Amino acid sequence: MIRSLNDMIVNARASGRKKLAVAAANEVEVLRAVEQARSEGLVEGILVGDKTAIESACEQAEVKSSDYRVVNVSQPPAAALECCRMIREGSADFMMKGAIKTGDFMKAILDKNDGLSRGGLLSHVAVFETDNLGRLIFVTDAAINIFPTLSEKAGIVQNAVGIAQNIGYDEPIVACLGAVEVVNPDKMPDTVDSAALAVMSQRGQITGCVIDGPLALDVAISEKAASVKGLKSPGAGRADILLAPEIHSANILYKSLTYISGAQAAAIVTGTIAPVVLTSRADDHQTKFLSIAMGAAGIKTDN
Repeated sequence: MIRSLNDMIVNARASGRKKLAVAAANEVEVLRAVEQARSEGLVEGILVGDKTAIESACEQAEVKSSDYRVVNVSQPPAAALECCRMIREGSADFMMKGAIKTGDFMKAILDKNDGLSRGGLLSHVAVFETDNLGRLIFVTDAAINIFPTLSEKAGIVQNAVGIAQNIGYDEPIVACLGAVEVVNPDKMPDTVDSAALAVMSQRGQITGCVIDGPLALDVAISEKAASVKGLKSPGAGRADILLAPEIHSANILYKSLTYISGAQAAAIVTGTIAPVVLTSRADDHQTKFLSIAMGAAGIKTDN
């Protein structure tokens, strides 16, 4: 099992360079992150978009466009579709959002003819490294599914488990987060979903992981807190993946880890036929680079 984001980078590098297609690649900070990933042996970059704008952005980013394949596509939505086609044809392994609106980018991902959907649920998975835990923590879903149903939560968990396993986890522990550790169907219906997910895992409906819940955040990540509360359960204090009950709490947790604790973060969209790097304009350079590394590490190979 990996313990740090550097371990994730090492695993990605060991599996060989992956071909990354960047949609509307004329975005300076994205180009700098791609160049770092290229220079560290993680990717070969394919820059898709308006060639003149890409070359100008490369100059600003101090990146040599000659080190990349540049595919001239004038409009950002068409560039995103072209990246999807490349993945389907096998000339790219995964893709990243550049200077394109998120709505247009996701529309291409979900396109029925050329998109990357497998026909199931798409979800957002983030991974964090903090100073005090000594291990990585995955958080899902902070960006796509707003109020997921029980079946959708099962899909979100399975997506996150798949990424964790490809990155280097054998059987990650999933904590279904709540405010308490007891099932309260009248006042806290999410606790019922958490308990159901745990049973689904025990009976093989969700595979490759151990699911526990409901668990409060402190009990999920701290063995000391679990001991003080007298809670004995499979995931108490040892969670690898934190499943939030809905997007509000997931997003708040994501941004609290980033902006308050200063945790290093990476994030991708999964449930697609290839990882999709979807970063925010507000994300710093390191987050963009680490998200590329996460995408590269999350591609299953036969090596």
